[in-house]
Amino acid sequence: MTAKLTVGWREWLSLPELGIEKIKAKVDTGARTSCIHAVNIEEYQKNGEKWVKFIAQPLQGDEQTQVKCSAKVKKIKAVTSSSGQKEMRYFIETTLHAGQHSWPIEVTLTNRATMKFRMLLGRTAMENHLVVNPALSHLLDS
Repeated sequence: MTAKLTVGWREWLSLPELGIEKIKAKVDTGARTSCIHAVNIEEYQKNGEKWVKFIAQPLQGDEQTQVKCSAKVKKIKAVTSSSGQKEMRYFIETTLHAGQHSWPIEVTLTNRATMKFRMLLGRTAMENHLVVNPALSHLLDS
């Protein structure tokens, strides 16, 4: 069994395939699904497959820092938010970098402008990779 990486309740992560070098994530064991803040989401076709392009604003309170992203759509599915509202969301797959470790994760795209964190790392993405110490934060190299 491989040792798991210990993280705090919030961490700086990166999603290099999307061009996101640094995004502060809330590590949320209560959430099944991971999500990132995305605006101007547009669906398009590429080689007969469904893709999305969107703008990521990875830094909270900074709408000037924008990253243009595109990814193949894995699925579109209803997700229930923490407030109990259902929303249809695009699911994409990308590589997560956490410190010196990386692995593929599934994330949904949603507007998180009113939330404190531009990314939520859910338990499906953590499974078999991370252990969370809720008393700590920012344990990873940024």
